[in-house]
Amino acid sequence: MECDPQMAVRDAIIAIIRYHEENRADNGSVCMMGRFHNILYVAVKLCYDWQLKDTGTVVALLENIYACESTFERIFVGAIFGNRAPYYIAGWKSDFDSQEENVRAVVYFIDHATTGGLEFACGRNKELTRFVDVPMDSCGGDSPTPAKIALQLGLPDKLHILLRYGACLDDNVVEYLLKRLMEFCHVYPYNIVACLQLVLRVIPRIEGEKSVIFDNYPDLVEDALIPPTRCGVQVPELKHLSRCCIRKRLWENYQLPNGIGTLTLPDSLRRYLDIMCD
Repeated sequence: MECDPQMAVRDAIIAIIRYHEENRADNGSVCMMGRFHNILYVAVKLCYDWQLKDTGTVVALLENIYACESTFERIFVGAIFGNRAPYYIAGWKSDFDSQEENVRAVVYFIDHATTGGLEFACGRNKELTRFVDVPMDSCGGDSPTPAKIALQLGLPDKLHILLRYGACLDDNVVEYLLKRLMEFCHVYPYNIVACLQLVLRVIPRIEGEKSVIFDNYPDLVEDALIPPTRCGVQVPELKHLSRCCIRKRLWENYQLPNGIGTLTLPDSLRRYLDIMCD
């Protein structure tokens, strides 16, 4: 008798979630962690390896993980820092065979979390936060998000993935990048420049007075790292402002970036909306 792999994997994941919930209930609704919790990461690997399409089941798995851990570090750390990093940072082995596989797994889970409209109550204020922005507390005292860590480490490829899915940025992100670039005296590392270029694709313009930008970052203005249309010298391009507006609406409706493909636009404009080019 033939068995549908998708149904078999879904049933296996549901059984694992049920096992975890029953053990937690037997312990006064407190997760015993250890093997009783780690079984959820067997489910994580099954989901990714078989590319389970049932978003509801994937969402239920992520909700169970967050209910016990209040973070998704075990999914993100290996993708950002490499496969050996989880052991040194948190003491556990990566669930994926390589950093590249871990990055693809992150994309897989972000995609399902977005499709499922998943949000989590984070921090002291229990602010509703999307999967891609859930803080990684073990990676810094200020509870940085995956996007902020990628930016601080100068990882434009990882930052690009997160921004495509609408990762939020702090108000001081641009200032941080500008100050860091000023330290290099006209010889700028490509990766930091690339991070700045990506950030400038997703914000309408750099906040602050034009005079302050010119006074504080003269080298960057001189070397054209700060475009005149993004710092108040010239009006931002209508095309860029439209991109920011459309991306915001797609984000609000949990359609970023997949909803871009449904728009009746030329491929070149779709790539522009998806921050693939400027």
